[in-house]
Amino acid sequence: MSRIFPPHSWPSGYHEALRIQEDLVQRLRFEPLTGPVETIGGVDISYSKKSRRMYAAVLVFDYARMQVIDEGTWIQDETFPYIPGMLTFREGPAATRAMEKISIRPDVMLFDGHGIAHPRFCGTASHLGLIWGIPSIGVAKKKLVGEYTEPDPEAGSATELIYKDRVVGRVLRTRTNVKPVFVSQGNRIDLDSAVRVVLACCSRHRLPEPTRRAHLRVNELRRKAEG
Repeated sequence: MSRIFPPHSWPSGYHEALRIQEDLVQRLRFEPLTGPVETIGGVDISYSKKSRRMYAAVLVFDYARMQVIDEGTWIQDETFPYIPGMLTFREGPAATRAMEKISIRPDVMLFDGHGIAHPRFCGTASHLGLIWGIPSIGVAKKKLVGEYTEPDPEAGSATELIYKDRVVGRVLRTRTNVKPVFVSQGNRIDLDSAVRVVLACCSRHRLPEPTRRAHLRVNELRRKAEG
């Protein structure tokens, strides 16, 4: 892919980051996913255990066969501190550079994190999905905000995640009798479409294959770099 120019510079402080989130959330839109999904991406970040370095990987899969057909990686030092609710400003620069390394643009992108199920409705899947211009889905292992009832134990069961009187996601059981995941819209996709895509990527594991494999890839990258 060519260089991605986000609609903002990457800030170094809280107040500027807050202003950016408040602006970006107004640009999000949610709509049914139209057209066939032929490729799907997964992105993840791993942090060094020895320094401020971070490792990013974007993997692109053939959607039908769930096989890797492209990848991009990037290594750099952190430029933004850890602040709850602002993880994108810490991880986004590295993830974006990894995204620029791929040559096959995915039809949908999965993130190991949240979309609008976020204190200001602008989690990583929403933020990066918007600036990358790709329909995006957040799939998180833990709740960040909201209330829900536990879904039934069968695979495919789901309940709504409610935050500030708004449906911000679904608590989805991807495998029978395993812990559910938290699915939320990032950008340019509706919740029904997001759930359908996530279930299609979870034939063998609790987590969708694109983010699960991206997680393995960044940890492999970190181990090779650090020994």
